[in-house]
This record gives sequence, C-alpha cells and structure tokens, in this order.
Amino acid sequence: MGPETMTTPNSVEKVKPFRLVKFFTIASLIVVFMGTVTLSFLNVHWAKAMQQEKSREFARLLVENLNHQVFIQFSIPVALKYGKIQLRDKEQRDILDKVVRSTLHSFKVERVNLYDLEHTISYSFDDTLVGKKNLGGEGFTEALNGKSTSKLVQKGHWLAILLGFSRENKMITFAPFRAEKSLTGLSGPVLGVIEIVQDLSEDYRSIFQFQVYVITTSMVVMGALLIILIFIVKRGESIIEQRALERLRLKEKLSRAEHFSSLGEMVAGVSHEIRNPLGIIRSSAELLKKKVASDSSSSSIADIIVEESGRLNNIITDFLNYAKPKAPDFSLCRIDEIIHKNINFLSTQMSDNGYRIETDIKSSIPDIPADDTMLYQAFLNILINSMQSMPGGGTISVGIDYDDASINLFFDDCGEGFPEELTEKIWDPFFTTKERGTGLGLGIVRKIIGSHNGAVAIQNRSEGGTRVSIELPRYQRHGSV
Repeated sequence: MGPETMTTPNSVEKVKPFRLVKFFTIASLIVVFMGTVTLSFLNVHWAKAMQQEKSREFARLLVENLNHQVFIQFSIPVALKYGKIQLRDKEQRDILDKVVRSTLHSFKVERVNLYDLEHTISYSFDDTLVGKKNLGGEGFTEALNGKSTSKLVQKGHWLAILLGFSRENKMITFAPFRAEKSLTGLSGPVLGVIEIVQDLSEDYRSIFQFQVYVITTSMVVMGALLIILIFIVKRGESIIEQRALERLRLKEKLSRAEHFSSLGEMVAGVSHEIRNPLGIIRSSAELLKKKVASDSSSSSIADIIVEESGRLNNIITDFLNYAKPKAPDFSLCRIDEIIHKNINFLSTQMSDNGYRIETDIKSSIPDIPADDTMLYQAFLNILINSMQSMPGGGTISVGIDYDDASINLFFDDCGEGFPEELTEKIWDPFFTTKERGTGLGLGIVRKIIGSHNGAVAIQNRSEGGTRVSIELPRYQRHGSV
C-alpha cells in the first residue's frame, strides 16, 4: 500500500521561459547603470564648467576690487606722501601688503603677484618671488594689452584628472592694473599686471564627492533592482516549471486513464460473459452435492467446485465494480455504524487468525449523505488489506473524527509497510504484492471515495506498518445535512 501522490517524471527537461526576459532586463539594467554613470560624468563636467566660469567671474570682480583698493588706498596716498612709489621701501611694501590682505580677507586666494611694466614681480604673497622676471607668460602679455585671462591648472595623474579627483586645482587669473580716471570705473592707463591664484581644490573635491554619491546611489538602486529581478525570475521559473511538470503528470494520468478505460470495458465484457456459465456451474455443483451426499469423496469434490466457483464469482464482481462503478445512492448514514458492521462481519475470521481491531471513535459522529453499501465495501477492502499485511495476526486501529467540513477516518496496521518506490503503483489496477488477489481492492476504494467527493491517502507509519487516511465531506453539492 502507498500514499496517494504523484511521482515526478524521471526525465523532465528544465525549461527556462524567463531566460530571455532575465537577460533582457539585466542588460537593460546594465545599460541604465552605464547611462547613469555617463550622465553623472557629464553632470560633473557641466558642474566643473560652471565652477570655472563662476571662478573666472569671481576673479574678475576680485581683481577690479583689488585694483580699486590698491589705487585708492595705496597708490594715491603713497604718491602724495612719498612723491613716488618704491616697493623696495619696506614701509611702502608693508602698506601695500596691508591693503591687499585686508581686501582679500576671507576670500580663497592662495597668491597675489603684482608685475610692473618690465615683467618683474614687484609684490607677492611669496617674498621669494619678488624681483623675479618673466614668470607671467602669455597671461602677462594679454593683461599688458588690456585683456584679462584665466586658466585652470591641475596637478596629479592623468586618470585622476580625467575622473575629477586631481591633487591640485588652481585658477590663475592675469588682469591689467589700471589707473582710475574717475570714481566710476577702471579706465585709465595700464600701470602693471595683477596675477591672482585661486585654490579650487576644495570645490572640485565637493563635486567629486557628489559624483561618487550619485554613482554609489545608482549602484545600490541597480543592485536592489537586480536582486528583486532575480527573485521574481526565479519565482516565475519555479511556477512555470511546476506547471510544466503538472501538465506532464496530467498527460500521463490521462493516458493511463484512457488505457485503463479500454481495459475496463474489455474486462467488464469478459466478466459479464463468464458470470452466466459460472452461475450454471455453481448451481450444478450444488445439485451434484445433494445427490452424492452419501459418497464422501464425491461430496468433497462438489464442495471444492462450489467454493472455487464462489471465489471466482467474487473476483468477477471486483472486476465489474472497478470497470463499471455505479453512482452513489446518497442518503443520510452514520460512518461509525458502517465500521461496526464491518467489524461484526469479520469477527469470526479475526478471532480465528489472531487479529484484533481497536477503535477510537469520537462521540456524536454526525450523519452525512453517502451510499452506505459502497462505503461498507470500501472499508471492508481496507480492513482485509490490513489483515493480509499481517499474516501472523496483529492489531488494527480504526479512528473517526470530524470537523465542520468533513469526517476523517484512519486505519492503522502493524505490518511491514511498503517500499517507497511503489507509492504510486499500488493504486494501479491489477497491481499486487500478494501471491493471491486481483489487485483491484485499493483501486475500488479510491473510486468509491472519489465518487463521494472525498480523498484517500496511504503512507508508511514511522513506528511501522501503514496508515490509510480517508476524508469524506459532511455536505454534498446536491444537498446538506
């Protein structure tokens, strides 16, 4: 005996219906991620361009303000006081330094150089540069011609510069130093050149950090989407694979059902044709038995004919019950009373062969709509099977319980159980592990319980033997109790 389960086909090709979807989606995520990274680099480039433009504009305004303050607070007062400007004079240089530093206070200016018209540095934050010539390059020349220029100077590895985290980022601006004709603007002649060096490293570092933040966020989001996608695809593949297996099972069951249906029709026809001559043989044997009652040897032969005819009639009855099962004649009946009838019928056979039936029946079992004759036959088949699994005798336990929806029964025996590989085959008609029998008993049980919209299952017990579980509905579709 074995549980009512379906075995998985031995060779089932695992299909991956979501493979194309998965590859397409992963590729899309990669493209989106690369697009996001590219966009972040473009955004950083635009941010840097805006930062450079902002720094250039800021440097231009800073130079104009410095030009104004130096001319008003240094050039004019020093010229009036000393007659001429000589930055070699420490007192004049200190005045200029004070004006420059106070003007540039709180601004991110790393260095200021003032060139005279001879391309010599007259003033610088770095005293070591004072007096040096020809350090301004093209920027000095452009400024001397009245044009302000700015350029970005970056130091570091070329890859670091390309990715935006160079070691140094400095904006160098050259602008003409002019005399003021009026208070309205710097429109006088060029007196020298101002060089301002701004350190933009911190600003560029902030831009790079923003770039890293964007890319990291994109990676986290894409990673989360990828994980969700993989989970969804795995789940979808599992569902589709289960459905494919279920289709294979249904196809197999349909093929088997068609085979058994044809076989059943043939068996039913043959059994029907055999039953009539068998009845004549049995009745003739009984008549012969009466006539030769005085002859013990002849009587024994007649007894054998009658007994074997009866056994053959039972086999044919099993064939007919399986091949052409009748529809249940539903009426209210009590399951516990049917079980007691089975026990009473088998009592003599059980006592003679060492069998005992223990019952655990819940009180007040409700009536249910069922065919008591068919259920009697089903329960009888189960009990006989349980007895046959224990040739030397043993205990059979029968339990009945119920809930709001169903009546639940179990039949436990203490036999050897069954090999797990035969779990499904034991339901097949004509399959049996016993030396005698048609192998239709469990098949008939399954058909009877199925005709009552119930379920039956068989499984090995952990303590040994098997358990047959039956669930019968308390209410049928055509009516209720």
